[in-house]
Amino acid sequence: MNAGRAAIALMLVVGLLGSWISGAAFYTRLLILSLLLGAGSWLWIRLAARALHFQRRAETARARVGDLLREQFEVYNAGRLPMLWLEVRTAPLSGSRLLTLVGGRQRRFYVARTWLTRRGSFPLGPTTLIVSDPLGLFRVRRQFPATRSLVVFPLIYPIAAFLSPAGFLPGGHVIRRKTMEITPHAAGLRDYLPGDPLKRIHWPTSVRRGRLMVKEFEQDPQAEVWLLLDAQQAVQAGRPLAGSETLIESQPFMRRPKLSLPPATLEYGIAVAASLAHFFIAQKRTVGLVVRDRTYTMLPAERGERQENKILETLAFLEGRGDLPISALLRAQAPRIPRGASVVLITPSTSGDLLLATAEAQLRHLQALVILLDAGTFGGEPGAASLARELLAQGVPVCLIPCEAEIGQVLSDFAASTLSQEIPTWHRPALSSSI
Repeated sequence: MNAGRAAIALMLVVGLLGSWISGAAFYTRLLILSLLLGAGSWLWIRLAARALHFQRRAETARARVGDLLREQFEVYNAGRLPMLWLEVRTAPLSGSRLLTLVGGRQRRFYVARTWLTRRGSFPLGPTTLIVSDPLGLFRVRRQFPATRSLVVFPLIYPIAAFLSPAGFLPGGHVIRRKTMEITPHAAGLRDYLPGDPLKRIHWPTSVRRGRLMVKEFEQDPQAEVWLLLDAQQAVQAGRPLAGSETLIESQPFMRRPKLSLPPATLEYGIAVAASLAHFFIAQKRTVGLVVRDRTYTMLPAERGERQENKILETLAFLEGRGDLPISALLRAQAPRIPRGASVVLITPSTSGDLLLATAEAQLRHLQALVILLDAGTFGGEPGAASLARELLAQGVPVCLIPCEAEIGQVLSDFAASTLSQEIPTWHRPALSSSI
């Protein structure tokens, strides 16, 4: 019991006993005063809490690990009664504050900053406002549910260089396959359909024919890059994320926290896929993504910032609950990948079935490369080094990534060591790797 409640309770008890024993007017007035203070404080806080309005606005709904998120909070007291103090409690981001002397018809603004250190989706709320009457007798909580969510994309490591195939040129002509992208290879015209981008409309023909006509394009001869990420639950290793490790509250003059991945193969695989997608799209390559988590996800190979955002958003929500091995994923997708495309397999699996799958990919004229996460260093099953040697003997380049490795540096060094062998394509055996 706080001091205010203790004082009112003492006044009430003394007034009751005094009125019953002596009947003096002083005790009667004391009893009435205690009742009036209690009832007035209760009515005050109820009216004041009902007049509260709250808004929470974030700068963006999409961000990346390592970004600093700024949120603006607004508390508006629409009533006439002032509030001596008002507590704002937020979850899960930083933003909790204690506001004092919020007058009637007054607005209060403040800004909260949060370092984003983990990928995923975070609801911006709920937010709880706690108010009290001037005597501190009663407290009222008002909860405002989350109306928006923040999606945090995975951490992207800078890659100085990586294997970039030259493409597959059948007779020097374009690949006769329609694409939704705008490429230098126009294929013809067709009628406009709902959902077609306006920039694809061919206005001279549309005016001549009296109806909207759009241009069709064919794929260019550059090889596609397909990222196949292993999200099978049975092969993942490492510790799960704790809820307290989600985000870091930013204090004034606080330095940027050191970003590091949790020691889990899933998080390392996601970071590798995000970094490679960013690298290849920056090189004007068409990139596709295939992953089997709770559901099967296949993003067709496209280029541009929009494609990168789609890949990063897909990776942000992965949970590692898949039931399909990477070898089966490759066999299922290989018939749908054009000849000459590059297939990057990102997996912690040490199953020998991967050898058969990569051999089948080579027979289909796909350029396979394996990013092998050393599960033994994450507390999982050993055997990555021996599998890597077998893949190398088969002619498949392998990059081995252990726990606590600098992903960007390892990938760049792997590319430099492979390119130093002057191997023009990935079909020929790689003579060295990072293992």
